[in-house]
Amino acid sequence: MTSFLINNIDYGLTGTREGDRLSGAIRVHDGRIAEIGHLQPRQGERIVDASGCVVTPGLVNTHHHLFQSVLKAVPEGMNAPLDDWLMNVPYSYWPLIDEETLRVSARIGLAELLLTGTTTVCDHHYVYSDHYDYDPADVLFEEAEALGLRFVLARGGGTKGRSFPDPSLPPSPSEPLDKFLASIERAANRWHDPSPGSRRRVAVAPTTPTFNVDAGELADIARFARGKGLRLHSHLSENRTYVDFTLAKYGKRPVDWLAEQEWLGPDVWFAHLVECDRDEVRMLAETGTGMAHCPQANARLGSGIAPADALHDLGGRVSLAVDGAGANEAADMGAALYSAFALHRATKGVQALKAESLLNWATEGGAKVLGFEEIGVLRPGMIADIAVFDISAPRNMGLHDPALAPVLTGAASLRHSFVGGRQIVRDGSIPGLDLAGLGSDARRVTRQLIERRKEMTAPHRARAAQA
Repeated sequence: MTSFLINNIDYGLTGTREGDRLSGAIRVHDGRIAEIGHLQPRQGERIVDASGCVVTPGLVNTHHHLFQSVLKAVPEGMNAPLDDWLMNVPYSYWPLIDEETLRVSARIGLAELLLTGTTTVCDHHYVYSDHYDYDPADVLFEEAEALGLRFVLARGGGTKGRSFPDPSLPPSPSEPLDKFLASIERAANRWHDPSPGSRRRVAVAPTTPTFNVDAGELADIARFARGKGLRLHSHLSENRTYVDFTLAKYGKRPVDWLAEQEWLGPDVWFAHLVECDRDEVRMLAETGTGMAHCPQANARLGSGIAPADALHDLGGRVSLAVDGAGANEAADMGAALYSAFALHRATKGVQALKAESLLNWATEGGAKVLGFEEIGVLRPGMIADIAVFDISAPRNMGLHDPALAPVLTGAASLRHSFVGGRQIVRDGSIPGLDLAGLGSDARRVTRQLIERRKEMTAPHRARAAQA
């Protein structure tokens, strides 16, 4: 059923940059918002009661790594900065992720995102290898489809693997350029739907432009993507290493260098962008290039805080992302909202950021970055992707402005959510998902990963002991 009335709305945010509020009721008809205001129920109309709740657009997570949901708190990575963390966590465990492990891991991350208000997820999956007897793209789309989410696969990988000093690591997976592009084309032919109400899209997303492709390939990749009507995504300037590498090799900072490779524009968005100077931020704003701001992971890894506020102030495209759970032990959009709110103020002062701006990044900003022009804002005519947050828990009590609860309390508790008017969370539960069973599967596959990693590194440990 995609027609109903959400009534008794006392607190609502529309998701706009201006922080507009709403109250009363929202009428949804055939999956779109038909009316907003003080509306009377029609005879026989299905009613969704929003009493004691905050209503917002469904949240949009623009950068994730779902395979990391079973790589939380890996001891070797807990106190490591980014480059060492990459070596010790994703690039140590990727060969051990079989199809069942990926399915369970994706289900964990998607469930947590759903239950914290997310209705659209972009997953940047960057591990593709002949070592696998399955296609990760198919697994990820199938899991998102089963839960009813709007899903974008940023198909990653690259033509070069990144090297690390640990000799026990398997070589990083890579593909020749023609195979890389052909694989993306196959995924797009099967899954990509460019229509406004699409729930499945594909983006072209080499892991990093700096470390994972040759400079001469970047323009070819960009032209391929644009020729297919696909957006471009990658990691960029996540820490000082990215900047030092491009300065040393190309004599330019990363954003300046990518401008010459046809990798800026309104169809491009980058994750992180922590190490951007003022001129780079200005260039991002002028070209419409988007940012997926990942405050939790950047803080957890000690990388810093991206100038998302500066880009927002220049009218640029800013979105919010939780990033992989291996780097922050969570896939919680409520925590991401509060982290961004607190961290920017802690480092830049209380005037740095308003709570309403954070909600805009997580809704309209994310929708625009991903190319969804008809979600992200609550107004008549828009597709009905809607989150109804329960604010009855003690931590929400005493708020003078309850509408800001999803941002300020850092613990989004969802009552209902809808994608295109289809209900995907009901009374705080995901219909059809056995959470207890998922927990049991998570414990089992995590134990298996730990044992497989021990077996993989045993020969190296033995050689080291003999030496």
